[in-house]
This record gives sequence, structure tokens and C-alpha cells, in this order.
Amino acid sequence: MLIDGRPLWLADTNTWVVAPERGGMAVVVDAPPDARGVLDLLARHELTPVALLITHGHIDHVGGAGELSRTVSVRSFVHPDDDFLTLDPRSQLSMLFGMVPPGDFEPPSTFEPLADGMTIEIAGMVMEVRHTPGHTPGHCCFLLEDEGVLFSGDQLFAGSIGRTDLPGGDTDVLMESMRTKVMSLADDFRVLPGHGPETTVGTERRTNPFRGYWQ
Repeated sequence: MLIDGRPLWLADTNTWVVAPERGGMAVVVDAPPDARGVLDLLARHELTPVALLITHGHIDHVGGAGELSRTVSVRSFVHPDDDFLTLDPRSQLSMLFGMVPPGDFEPPSTFEPLADGMTIEIAGMVMEVRHTPGHTPGHCCFLLEDEGVLFSGDQLFAGSIGRTDLPGGDTDVLMESMRTKVMSLADDFRVLPGHGPETTVGTERRTNPFRGYWQ
């Protein structure tokens, strides 16, 4: 299994490419507003993207989805509870910067809906969707169970968790999501987050400063 990531855009948001092997079809997890950076990462491994899985609707994770989908043919997936974010990127940008900076931030023409427990069979892989609200109402993690890998978006980081002080955030809900959907995994599962370095479920179970809230 080929898994590679690169931090992109102002927030150093990790975009991940996943494929059975070099030179084949690939899935992209999250698309910061730097479609060229995503395409360069794919080109490094001679991969053809066929699907884009969005962990949640914040602009640093979805802002490049439209440009990417208009450049290459990919199916784009996001949870509908984040429609208020994904379908109105200009409001997010205005809130962050006080204006809309230059760039193609328009969403794809169509998002396919994610739902908790659904499996996505694509590019020779099977990914399970785990709906983990709290950071946003529609936040999802993506599980490659056979590989022992969880793409955690902004749910869980190395030594931290996603913030809950933005619209739609809820700390109690995030902790319940953590307890039932993330910490239910075995210690040796790799966690590939939306920001920062990778970690493991076991490491965060033992050392994360917020662990008391979900134990």
C-alpha cells in the first residue's frame, strides 16, 4: 500500500494520497486550496486520482476540491452536515481574512454524501467512513482497517484534538466521537491527521493531554 502526504496552504493542512501501488489509481484525502500541490504529490508517484474524500468542510481541507475536480475527473465525497461550510467557502474566507483572496475556491459541482458506517470501494481499496462530529457537525474519519490506518482529519492530532470554538463545534460531542469511533481501535493503528505528524491510537490513549475526557 502506498500512502504519502504533504502539508499545503497557509495552515499546513495535510493532504494524503492512497493507492494500492505506484502508477495506479488513487484516493485523495482532503484538498487544501492548493490544487497544484495535490497534483504534484500525485505525479510524484505517477498516480491517477479517482476519488476525493473530505474529512470536513473547513476551507483549509476543502478549498481546493473544486479546482481539483475541474482539473481531473474525481468523485468528491463529504458529509452533508457540513453543507453550510462546503457550499459557502466565500463566507469562511471573509471570516478568516476580512476579504476573499484571489483563487479558485468554488466547490465541485456535486458532492456525494458520506454517512457513518458506509464503505467506499474504489481504486482497489475499501475505506470505512466513521462520522466523528464535534470539530464540525459533519466531520468524518476514514479507516483502512486491513492496513491499520485511520485518516483522522481534525479529530485527533499527535498530542492534541480538534478545536471546537468555531461554528458547529461541540466539545462534548467530539469527546463522545473520540470514545466510540477512534479509541475503540487497537493501539497499533496509525493515525494520519489533518495537521502535524502521524501518531498511533495507543500513543494518544496513553499520553494525549485530553485523554481524561474520553476515558
